[in-house]
Amino acid sequence: MFKMIAIDLDGTLLTDEFMISPDTVIAIQKAVGIGTIVTIATGRMFPSAKLIAQQLGINVPLITYQGAIIKDVNEKEVMYERLISPEIAQKLVEIACEKKIHLQVYQDDILYSASDNEKLITYSEEVKVPYTVEPNLFKLAKKGFTKALFIEEPDYLDTLQEELRTLFGVRAHIAKSKKHYLEVTHPEANKGSALLHLAKKLGIDRSEIIGIGDNYNDFDLVSTAGLGIAMGNAVKELKDIADYISLTNNEEGVLHVIEKFILEPASVIIE
Repeated sequence: MFKMIAIDLDGTLLTDEFMISPDTVIAIQKAVGIGTIVTIATGRMFPSAKLIAQQLGINVPLITYQGAIIKDVNEKEVMYERLISPEIAQKLVEIACEKKIHLQVYQDDILYSASDNEKLITYSEEVKVPYTVEPNLFKLAKKGFTKALFIEEPDYLDTLQEELRTLFGVRAHIAKSKKHYLEVTHPEANKGSALLHLAKKLGIDRSEIIGIGDNYNDFDLVSTAGLGIAMGNAVKELKDIADYISLTNNEEGVLHVIEKFILEPASVIIE
């Protein structure tokens, strides 16, 4: 039996309306009830992931900020933390200023942006977290960032992604989490590295893990897990490397996975 399941949020656990079906919540609680560790693996900041965890009734360490931080729901222990270096943080702010594009950064569980704008407001409303306007992001960059996020048109971000990869090389992890989101983190801040770290702490083998995702930033999660699952709405590249393709996020794809690989095998063993 699988002992752990790590689930992405946007486009995976959450519908396009940012909801979780009641049946999915019940299934997750049943999985927890038979001893399965159910956690979240998201690019979202910890406060946002914590709200979802509380809705699900799970009390486990959460993989957040794309894998930059693993912290327990009660916030008593940070199990894993990988920050963007001050040097790269300064360069990211410089690039945003030169190109006049939207950049928001995360530090000490606070979301910052240099200006109050529509992109920032929309993001804040979607993930249900407040934000702080700090005109001088260079000041924050001296301490390094947990994560940096560019929000722009998809084609523009494709070009920017290649520019950043050329500029930083292996010194940063750069991936799209949505078509119009480009995220930058520490090179060891990805969902796969964080997943393995958490599993080791919990005494769980890689082969005993299910990882579910839908987008480019879930490659490490899906490829690292013993059973990597792509949602029916996942990008083609993720489907190509997945072990199994589920239903879409609007068709309770996570519920399908839990029933097929966790609850049904468990009932056979019990019987």
